Amino acid sequence: MRMNARRPARRLVVPLLLGAMLALAGCAPGTRVAGPADVPVGPQSPALDEARALARDAQALAGSARRDADARIDRLLSQLDNATLAREAAALPDGDALYPYAGRAMLQRGLPLPRPFARSGWRFDAGNRPPAERDGYRPPVRVAVLLPLTGSLATAAAPVRDGFMAGYHNETRRRPDVQFYDTATGAAAAYDRAVEAGSDFVVGPLGRDEVGVLFGRGALEVPVLALNRAVTAPPSGAASFSLSPEDEANAAAEALLARGATRVLAIGGSDDTQRRAIAALRDALGARGVAVATATAATADFGALAQAEGGADAVFLALRGAEARAVAPKLALAGMSGKPMYATSALLSGTGKPAEDRVLDGIVFPGETWTTRGLPGLPPAAATAARISTARGPAARLFAFGHDAWLVTAYLERLATQADGRVEAATGVLRLDGFGNVLRTPAWSTFRDGVAVPFADARG
Repeated sequence: MRMNARRPARRLVVPLLLGAMLALAGCAPGTRVAGPADVPVGPQSPALDEARALARDAQALAGSARRDADARIDRLLSQLDNATLAREAAALPDGDALYPYAGRAMLQRGLPLPRPFARSGWRFDAGNRPPAERDGYRPPVRVAVLLPLTGSLATAAAPVRDGFMAGYHNETRRRPDVQFYDTATGAAAAYDRAVEAGSDFVVGPLGRDEVGVLFGRGALEVPVLALNRAVTAPPSGAASFSLSPEDEANAAAEALLARGATRVLAIGGSDDTQRRAIAALRDALGARGVAVATATAATADFGALAQAEGGADAVFLALRGAEARAVAPKLALAGMSGKPMYATSALLSGTGKPAEDRVLDGIVFPGETWTTRGLPGLPPAAATAARISTARGPAARLFAFGHDAWLVTAYLERLATQADGRVEAATGVLRLDGFGNVLRTPAWSTFRDGVAVPFADARG
């Protein structure tokens, strides 16, 4: 493994323990979210006609106008039942502007794509890479990883770094040279240094604003797998991977639809991540005809909300563990016990004491395949946490994320060019939509006797 000696690139000392532990791994595959209940729509849908027109026009838009058009298209496609969406997507001609939107909607519902997305501007031969292996493995030749290795964000970056290197060391076939660049003094400048040094692929940066600055350049000289989502969409040839609250909310929406929910009570906290999750769930369910009432953790009595307009038949929580522990008894008093309850992964924050967490029993939330079921190539999460500090507690999620960033790097061509391209990864099943965003189907977990365990119901 080569490291860049110039500042602000920093040498990373990867614990030798990682390589030794990787031989211990065992696995079980994660579960998949079931498709939603169908809402019949006729084959001559006005929603589809409007979506087609918007998709054609959206290609000439930018900024907030483009984002508004994209959101409108997604809402229109949400009105189509599975059969209509699949039929109409397959009928779209090659190069049709609506296909990336329709295909993304299909992936989110767990439906197979009729054909791969068009990938103009994607370069998989950069750096004179050898051909792909039979399983699609085709890593770059020289990878630059942009992370905040110093400063206030270094603590968050450390598990991402170590997870990336865990996946890297587990691979016995050809591996790229890896150089780490410190973004503490600027991600854009770090990217430029990586390009100058001859990198043929860049992983990072980690900060949302940093990703936005990089994507704002338009076409990039060297392809990027950004480790966050930005307001600006990935330029052609670039990809974006994140553990976003919107993705978790969309996955929860599909699971609730699969369980027949028609009226959902969504309870959120006050921070930006929680608000984004609630907004995404409301949009996803509202477009599919599901009524969503919203409340906050500070609500004293959920009775009126739970019984309004026929009563809520499911609950969604965008809350941390302590907030959810305070809300759960109030939901029980409102008659919501026994109703399907889904949450974001924030539910795990502040948990870990079974005696206190028993009140959370039955709440389903997105976990990581690695921590709940195991994964080939990684030792069990508990064993890893016992020996590597960056894989313990809440950091385990970022460790798994870093591991999956390596997998996406190594299998990006397969994800991008095959209709059934997918990777069974530490954070769930990963696919790539037509806009360069990695979509994640999580492995669902729940609390039982105050302990987080895999959720056995395949519909989740």
